[in-house]
Amino acid sequence: MRKEEGLGNLTTPIKIRELQRKLYIKAKEEPDFRFYSLYDKLCREDILAHAYRCCRANAGSPGVDGISFAHIDSEGAEEWVRKLSEELKAKQYKPDAIRRVYIPKASGGQRPLGIPTIRDRVVQMAAVIVLEPIFETDLQEEQHAYRRKRDAKGAVKQVLSLLQKGHTEVVDADLSGYFDTIPHQELMKSVARRVVDSEVLHLVKMWQEAPVEERGEDGRKKRNTPNKDTGKGIAQGGVTSPLLANIYMRRFILGFKKLGFTREFGARIVNYADDLVICCKRNAEGALEAMREIMGRLKLTVNEKKTRVCRLPEEGFDFLGYTFGQMRSPRKNGHPYIGTRPSAKSVKRMKEAIHEETTRRTGWMTVEEIVKRVNRKLVGWANYFEIGTVSEAYKALDRHTKERLRQWLCKKHKVATGRYVRFSDDKMYGEYGLIKLPGRKRDLSWAKM
Repeated sequence: MRKEEGLGNLTTPIKIRELQRKLYIKAKEEPDFRFYSLYDKLCREDILAHAYRCCRANAGSPGVDGISFAHIDSEGAEEWVRKLSEELKAKQYKPDAIRRVYIPKASGGQRPLGIPTIRDRVVQMAAVIVLEPIFETDLQEEQHAYRRKRDAKGAVKQVLSLLQKGHTEVVDADLSGYFDTIPHQELMKSVARRVVDSEVLHLVKMWQEAPVEERGEDGRKKRNTPNKDTGKGIAQGGVTSPLLANIYMRRFILGFKKLGFTREFGARIVNYADDLVICCKRNAEGALEAMREIMGRLKLTVNEKKTRVCRLPEEGFDFLGYTFGQMRSPRKNGHPYIGTRPSAKSVKRMKEAIHEETTRRTGWMTVEEIVKRVNRKLVGWANYFEIGTVSEAYKALDRHTKERLRQWLCKKHKVATGRYVRFSDDKMYGEYGLIKLPGRKRDLSWAKM
């Protein structure tokens, strides 16, 4: 059985896979078919039970009701699912408010994240289980996010391939708050193009308009309805949000191609969630204007401060954590070529993550525990950053990690002198088992741990 992406050994039951396959085949064979009987399927106990297991595997904190997975399991998850199924069948289900928290953005500032209750997450996951096979057939080749057998590395490889084939005029695009500005009315039209089941459409609309709960400066909880009031925005953190975001972004990509801009500019779009670049063979300025026009029609806003035209090899740009531009081969006497490497920001963020693991607050841990945590971060980082020229980034992280661990050990054992003798490189890489990135095989099969 196929493993679910990101869910470890969790497998999809055969009956559910058969349903998904039937929906996919029907949608694929009849591009104009509209599905009218879906609500009864997401009410099924077996689908809700699988949705619960998927949500539980993804973990996550409780929503506004404070109910955790541990609490549900202790009370009996099977009975909890049965009651939820009955509630849906009786048309008595209404979503709870979304708990809003803020997480730091890599570029600075904070990003709002919405955390639905587990009850809402499970129903949304059931909806995704039913709806995803239908809309997967409509999503465009250019879209790489939140899809099986596609990922960010695939998007990076696609951009690199296009650059090397002569698409060297690039629109490095940025949208202002994509998830927060998707218009509800237009989004519902995109969903209704394939789904005419009124109960399913009602669910999607309710999730979009759900109240938001957060703590004010005085520490008190307050609720408001910003999405309902403005008629736009889907919660980042909602289970259905990735699928809905892809459905709406499809309109831009399809419009760009149908209006003939792909041929006019020799252009190819590469999209991952709200990140996109347009790689052109000519007239990238024209492609940028076309993008502005279509985004305007879709009621989305181009961030003009962060959107620009870039010409390689004279210039470079960052996309999905990588820097694309002119590189020089050390093996060919500095021969220039268009390539990619981990961006300076990506290396900096990883150094900060290693720094955080090796501060005084972790001094109570054993060295084995710290090395295990650090290795896990290095493995995850290197598994993604394995494309193009990676050796310099690996060496920089290797040096930083080694020094941070040495400092941590000295503080823990109160060593003032002789740190390089007491905690030599050989000891850290040998006895303690610290991973050394440089010199490893490029396929990183060593990292599958």
